Amino acid sequence: AAAGAGAAVPEAPGLPAPASPWTTSWATAQTAPTADDPLAAGGLTDGLFTARLRLSAGGQVRLRYAHAFGAAPVLVGPVTADGRPVTFGGRPQEWLAAGASLTSDPVAGLRVPDGALLTVATRLPGPTGPLSFHRNTHAWHTVDGVRTRSVLLLTGVETTGARGPVLAVLGDSIAEGTGTPDDADLRWPDQLARRLSGSAVANLGISGNRLLLDNDRFGPGAQARFDRDVLSLPGLRTVLVHLGVNDLHHLPVERDPARMVAAYRQLALRARSAGLRVVGATIAPFEGWTRWTPEADAVRREVNEAVRTGRVFDAVADFDAALRDPDRPSRLLPAFDSGDGLHPGPEGHTAIAAAVNPRHLR
Repeated sequence: AAAGAGAAVPEAPGLPAPASPWTTSWATAQTAPTADDPLAAGGLTDGLFTARLRLSAGGQVRLRYAHAFGAAPVLVGPVTADGRPVTFGGRPQEWLAAGASLTSDPVAGLRVPDGALLTVATRLPGPTGPLSFHRNTHAWHTVDGVRTRSVLLLTGVETTGARGPVLAVLGDSIAEGTGTPDDADLRWPDQLARRLSGSAVANLGISGNRLLLDNDRFGPGAQARFDRDVLSLPGLRTVLVHLGVNDLHHLPVERDPARMVAAYRQLALRARSAGLRVVGATIAPFEGWTRWTPEADAVRREVNEAVRTGRVFDAVADFDAALRDPDRPSRLLPAFDSGDGLHPGPEGHTAIAAAVNPRHLR
């Protein structure tokens, strides 16, 4: 029988649910603590972790915590965001399971503009045991009033106001911000977000991270962390892959460009299977770095040529061309070099952000 006028018609089974309005406005990727990370390795007992986070897109706010490398659940809360109470299913505290994530309710009464600086204070009653964390965000936070560059458990701030590209950067120390001053928000993903009004940019850079291999200190490689760090993000449309230089100089070094290109192809396949557009970045020059060799540079050039011409990705961001010294293409342009030969300084990060074509970010 036909439904009467004004009657609610149930949704037909099998139809996709409406798209979520939430996108990740700030993010970080986790690693496990080592013996050189006493704060995260030791954990907290009735500790207060306060983070100051530079967002990209604004709107309503909710938080995401994760304990990717945890061995036991952790009680999270009470939590505040810009002084407003954060709840989880209406409760001020909730258990974060080992290996899992935890998303808060929308923070009542809180809306933030694009580019806002958000302060999140998280009480961890503990004892927590070792905590999954991000070692260095190149910004200062506090644990019980003591300054730290690390972020404990918090992995994302999600907002509802994205009007432009929604992008995740799967990267290494350059995306993470090495070479830029702390608290300056001059990392190239930050600069890209400011350049693209209303964009939501998730920075998943991990210092030392590799394309092919895992490392106890620098975390799982891109192949291992892609599903957790990238595909779990709500509302994502594009992923930009900016990895490979560490494979060329960290032991054991990679000397087969075909292996690296095959790894890029696998990441692109997994992204497309999830409905994402995938942009690949060429590897910038790094002569002057302590572990640079001519052999490593030869592999870099072969990999870059394949990325430019081999149709590995849907689009290419040519960071090599944007940063290299035309008189000596194996090194960074001196004005872009932070001083170590590998990591661009603030002007170099500006050049990287400018090398990303907005038309390639749907």
